[in-house]
Amino acid sequence: MMQTYSPEETTIAVITGGHSYEVIAFHQLFRSLPGICAYIQSLDEFCSSRQADRLAYDALVFYNFHQDTPDDEQCPWYAGKQRTVLGEVLGNGQGMVFLHHALLAYPSWDVWGQLLGVAQRSFQYFPDQEMTITPTKTSHCITEGLQSWQMVDEVYLMDEPRGDVEVLLTTDHPRSMRSIAWARELPEKRVFCLVSGHDAHTWQNQSFQQVLLRGIQWAAKTLSV
Repeated sequence: MMQTYSPEETTIAVITGGHSYEVIAFHQLFRSLPGICAYIQSLDEFCSSRQADRLAYDALVFYNFHQDTPDDEQCPWYAGKQRTVLGEVLGNGQGMVFLHHALLAYPSWDVWGQLLGVAQRSFQYFPDQEMTITPTKTSHCITEGLQSWQMVDEVYLMDEPRGDVEVLLTTDHPRSMRSIAWARELPEKRVFCLVSGHDAHTWQNQSFQQVLLRGIQWAAKTLSV
């Protein structure tokens, strides 16, 4: 089936913090995605921004790695009310994408794990692994037409997603969890999770870029079949 796109740009907030990353290559990644208007910002900046601005994004892409459960009382004035703000956006209808180490953020906060579909998120990690990625459901608009590909990335060994998830990409790498990408269509929002995405080795891979682009657009409901 043919894909259909909204003629307008998909506007997203890309939320970072708690983990370093290659700044220039990361910005180049999002500039290279056609039809995407990305505002890359720290969690502090996002949570201290106006509510109207936060709600204006079509989707939120989380690339943060905060480990402490969010707490309004512990935040300095410039960081906003993080527990309140995250509670609001997790419960509203905005699409959400959880990219790479964002899946490991807030390990003691059940709300985060429930949204991802992964209850137990203790993990091991192995950088610079050559892996084969295989689409498992090419009828889904995120993976339609994709073939298996190889790339170098950091892998995680942790529990698999459970429940009402559609696993879209897998790997048979012995040091990695099997599921690499999955989608959840909840009553109030769409959630896309992508385990890949550690650094420029992965970000420059065209198949990765295609999956990320489609995942964002699917979560934002600007991509359908």
